[in-house]
Amino acid sequence: MAYAHAADGARIFYRVTGPDDGPPLLMLHGLGTDQLGWMLQRRPFNARYRTIMVDNRGSGRSDKPPGPYRLEDLAADAVAVLDDLAIESAHIMGASMGGALSQIIAVMYPERVRSLVLACTACQLQPWRQELFEDWVEQARTQGMHRWMTANLQWLIGPRSMRRLWPVANVIGLLAQRAPVHGLIGQLQALLAADDDLMVELANVSVPTLMVVGSQDILTPVADSELLAATIPGSRMAVIRGAAHGLMIEHARIFNDTVLEFLDEVSDADAVNAAA
Repeated sequence: MAYAHAADGARIFYRVTGPDDGPPLLMLHGLGTDQLGWMLQRRPFNARYRTIMVDNRGSGRSDKPPGPYRLEDLAADAVAVLDDLAIESAHIMGASMGGALSQIIAVMYPERVRSLVLACTACQLQPWRQELFEDWVEQARTQGMHRWMTANLQWLIGPRSMRRLWPVANVIGLLAQRAPVHGLIGQLQALLAADDDLMVELANVSVPTLMVVGSQDILTPVADSELLAATIPGSRMAVIRGAAHGLMIEHARIFNDTVLEFLDEVSDADAVNAAA
């Protein structure tokens, strides 16, 4: 466990696990949650990869300065973690807001990226999502984190999985509730201020890229991943049937197998090219 320091002095918490000589994998989670959201990925990914799990600014053990934040700043925070570890480039996996940060890193710091895994994410805000996030800001501000999470858990866990995963869903809720209201609002304001022009720049991304989305995701539906797949040259897409936005929790085994197959393919190709 360690801290990197962002350009403005904010401390960014991260945890490194797995073999020291394994290919580095930077893991960025979503709105309000922290690196514990990867709890079901930690063990299977650690078998081969040096996993670097980051608490985004405003959540977890990272600093939570007053907002608003910018997605570009949160992306730079993640790059500061790589700098702190003296890692020149890494595989990058982002979920939801973490997927948006991963896209920004691929555009702004292309030399730092070996491959991309973009899970349950999007490259455009969309008017309906803007209205939803504006409502979330007001709800969190006036009613607090517990009420916000209780009212909106259905956006994260699909109805088919809610009963089966209720204990895990409660853990997710507790993770989000650990974040202060101003930290959540700062992250939401960053999403609301995001520039859709990013989508144009994604056409220049040249690293292997995988989109993973749940067929029942209502927050970032399959169409969002289809747009990403159509925008990033040579990318591929995997749809996990019956999963919603919390696919890495709901269908952890399928998610893990899908992503690890992709990462292993890319890492093996990298090793062959390095030896040539």
